[in-house]
Formats: sequence, C-alpha cells, structure tokens
Amino acid sequence: MSRLSDLIESLIKEMMNDTDGAIEIQRNELASRFNCVPSQINYVISTRFSTDKGYYVESRRGGGGYISIRRLNTDSVGEYLMHIITSIGDRLSQHTCEIFIQNFLDYEIIDEQGAGLMKAATSDKALSGVSPEIRDEVRMMILKNMLLSLTV
Repeated sequence: MSRLSDLIESLIKEMMNDTDGAIEIQRNELASRFNCVPSQINYVISTRFSTDKGYYVESRRGGGGYISIRRLNTDSVGEYLMHIITSIGDRLSQHTCEIFIQNFLDYEIIDEQGAGLMKAATSDKALSGVSPEIRDEVRMMILKNMLLSLTV
C-alpha cells in the first residue's frame, strides 16, 4: 500500500513541477489511473501534501471531486507565517487575534488595509451569527486561511 502511495505522491509532485507549483486534479481520474479507490488519493493528499509540509490543499465537491494543490512560498515571511499558523491552536479570542494582526502590520507583512480587512472578518461583530461556543474556533479558522493565502 505504501508503494502505491509513493507512486501517487511522485506523480502529483511531478505534475506540480511541470506547472510551477499549482495543480488541479480530479480525484476519480487519478484513482482510475492508479486503479485504486478515491479514498486512497485522499489519504495521500492529506498525509503528504499538508500545510505543515508546505502545501495548500483545497477540495471542491461535485464533478468528480476536484482538488487544488499549491506549493506554498517558503521565503522567510512564508516560514514565519507557517510557524504562526501551526502554533495558533484551535481557538482564538478577538483580543488575541487583534494582537496577531497588529504584529503582522508592525512587521510589514500586511498593510493598513489588509489589517483592517482581517480585523473586520475576525471581529465578534462579523461572527455575531455564530454560536458563542464555537466563535473562537471559527475565528481561528478564518485567520489561518487568511494567513495561508499570504503564503501562496
């Protein structure tokens, strides 16, 4: 089984090298190519193309399940952001989120407009329709996704 996983990983990386680090693949087509089930493709992608390994993966339902994989920027800013993303944890208060955003502004990772957008999107006001029990978790996911977009 790991041999098949290695082959799938190798093909995906080869495809990414041919397209400057970004591909969109259809799960079912790739599974057919390797004569395996689509869940095997999911397994390879989730274990070998994760954020902490320098990849951004986005799944799209419908039409056979498209998956977009992009290699993240690994310059010093990208590395710093990846460190922040992996260390944030699973909850984030509005106050703590604002501290992170201010630090990004101070380190010139984002500009004033970007900071304002980030603060607006992660504010309690923007998340007022979200249950208070999960609000900090949703805020964390929003901020992490914003930061991931800066590393691409």
